[in-house]
Amino acid sequence: MSDKFLKNKANFGTAPVFMTAISTILGAILYLRFGYAVAHTGFIGAIAIIVLGHLVTIPTAMAVAEIATNRKVEGGGAYYIISRSFGLNIGASIGIALFLSQAISVAFYVIAFAEAFIPFSNFLIEKLPYLNNYSDLFLNKRIIGLILMTILTLIMLTKGANVGINLLYFVVLILFISLIFFFFGNRVEGFNLSDVNFITTIENPDSFFYVFTIIFPAFTGIAAGLGLSGDLENPKKSIPNGTLLATAFGIIIYILVAIKLVVSASLDDLSSDQLIMSKIAIWGPIIPIGLACAAISSALGSIMVAPRTLQALGADNIFPTNKLNKWISHNKKDSYEPINASLISCIIAYFFIYIGDINFVAEVISMFFMVTYGAICTISLLEHFSADPSYRPTFRSRWYISLIGAFLSFWLMFKMNSTYAIISLIFMSLIYVYISKYNSSNGGIIKLFKGVLFQLSRQLQIFVRKKEYNSVNDHWRPFAICVTDVTLEKRDTFDLMRWISHKYGFGTHMHFIEGYLNSNSHNKAKKTLSKLLNLAEGSRSKVYLDTIISPSFTSAIAQVIQLSSISGKGHNLIVLEFGRGDTEKINQIIKNHHLLTTKNLDVCILSTTYRSYGYYKEIHIWISADDYQDSNLQILLGYILLGHENWKMAKIKIFSTYPHGLIEKQKKQLLTLIKEGRLPISPSNISLIEIQDDKKIKSIINKKSSLADLTIIGFDEKDLVQERENYFKGYDKLGNILFVNSMNKKEI
Repeated sequence: MSDKFLKNKANFGTAPVFMTAISTILGAILYLRFGYAVAHTGFIGAIAIIVLGHLVTIPTAMAVAEIATNRKVEGGGAYYIISRSFGLNIGASIGIALFLSQAISVAFYVIAFAEAFIPFSNFLIEKLPYLNNYSDLFLNKRIIGLILMTILTLIMLTKGANVGINLLYFVVLILFISLIFFFFGNRVEGFNLSDVNFITTIENPDSFFYVFTIIFPAFTGIAAGLGLSGDLENPKKSIPNGTLLATAFGIIIYILVAIKLVVSASLDDLSSDQLIMSKIAIWGPIIPIGLACAAISSALGSIMVAPRTLQALGADNIFPTNKLNKWISHNKKDSYEPINASLISCIIAYFFIYIGDINFVAEVISMFFMVTYGAICTISLLEHFSADPSYRPTFRSRWYISLIGAFLSFWLMFKMNSTYAIISLIFMSLIYVYISKYNSSNGGIIKLFKGVLFQLSRQLQIFVRKKEYNSVNDHWRPFAICVTDVTLEKRDTFDLMRWISHKYGFGTHMHFIEGYLNSNSHNKAKKTLSKLLNLAEGSRSKVYLDTIISPSFTSAIAQVIQLSSISGKGHNLIVLEFGRGDTEKINQIIKNHHLLTTKNLDVCILSTTYRSYGYYKEIHIWISADDYQDSNLQILLGYILLGHENWKMAKIKIFSTYPHGLIEKQKKQLLTLIKEGRLPISPSNISLIEIQDDKKIKSIINKKSSLADLTIIGFDEKDLVQERENYFKGYDKLGNILFVNSMNKKEI
């Protein structure tokens, strides 16, 4: 937000917030439409409307109070709160909708004033007969409204908010006097207490949610007070105090008015006579006067708030050109008054006054305000779950209260008018897309959701850790870690890790940088990690990537096998790799194999070639009936790979080898293992191969699996110690090979 916008003098206290809010709450709807609501929904229905409306506005008021006491609230009110929490793009989308609802509210209250002026016009014509010649002028609500709008425009463009606040003191006083006259009034002539009915409604009443839509603007006073945030000396104190006090006071008044109406007039009278309150009051004319004052005060409140919202949007450079933003955010000379934003607000109000349909205007206002309130409650809800240490409001709401407010706001939008709800959401989405082209600042929502996801992840990890998720009684799943120094040159090991962690497990890929930790190696690690993250972004990987600086491969392995996985558990599988024929790397792996057995880790050693993984069509798994411990892990890894889209069209072929002369015995043993469920395969999916000479097994594998895209072979630690690097040689016809050694039995 521009410095110019922040440096203006602000000197209003809590009273203007309260008066702006209460004059909107106890405004035109109360005088003109609340009797209609009682008639069409009954007394119980009217109370339900009050309760339901405040189930939206009270959580919003509490959320506003909470957010306002956490951060410095500048000009723009609700827009400022939303944009600083959700980011400018989303904040601007809601801010524009909020501005339009505030500007249209001016028209709504001016139209209401015109309704109140008609009795006065009739009185003037009756007392001054010559005015009959001008009855078309005096009794035309549209003309009356346009004249009043012209007066309000001149006031705002010449005098500004200070005059508006001073007028508020007067009109709020008249407002309360009119209510006192009403509460001490009598029943309508011909209506008796025996006629009181708290249950029924008139015949053929309007639907509950249609009536709710018409009445809801009465409860939107909290946004009116918010809009003065830039004019307040201490927003953190004035906004919550003024808003919550006005909300509580409004609930009491509306319930008392509902009771007074239902015990003072018939439902038919309440439905047919918009000014029925004047027939109940001690002095009837006070009601039109009160209505006029309420309408003027609400119009003043809205016409003060709407330009400040628009001004804040311009100050944040939301609109496409700097020239337009500067023009919109321009202040009147030597004052804080948003002169150009006021002009735009007044033009919009003129348009809707010309339309003149108060119910249509009420529906539009309700829809936009519902979106705003839902957004504010959602912000408060997410802030509760993000557990941001910088979020320390002095006033605290509750997460479930904000949840209720957010849910009801969006649910009620569709109950009120699903067509309008869809249109308003599409409208806001189009604004968001349009603004995003000119403003790339979206860090607010990312930051908020990152905080929520962080807390969710944290709680899940704590839960998993407490429950010892990967205990012996649980089905095995991979918590894999990989150590390699060739990630940026070859993707084979990285690809294997992303396949393993795609659906069934967790993967941590550590890029090894040889050396000692210092500023140079640290900077190198940061640059390398950036490259690795770009690599992962392009492949939609779910692998956790990091670097490790260590003086040797041995020390690197010793460090990483002691780390916890991103799941919160320790690792149970390690992946190492070597290029086919790279004897030095093979010897490194063999040399450090004892470290892996110390941690009881399953070991996967990937032997890579120029063929890589070929066409992802066939996975060949070579098992031995004498070693179903390795076999289970081999088969399980094969099926885990099939869970990734790269391998979704692949087929698994399983080969089992037997010494000469023992095929029938070993076949029987294999079938027993399959029957008992210790090998999760079907007998029809396995090929049995008898071997005359153990030394020829590699040639058989070369022959059978020469076209395989990945071959998985089990290995035994004892054989590895005896044969060393020769153990991995002799597979020249194969593509990539995954050698697997399982440290524990896996019942799958």
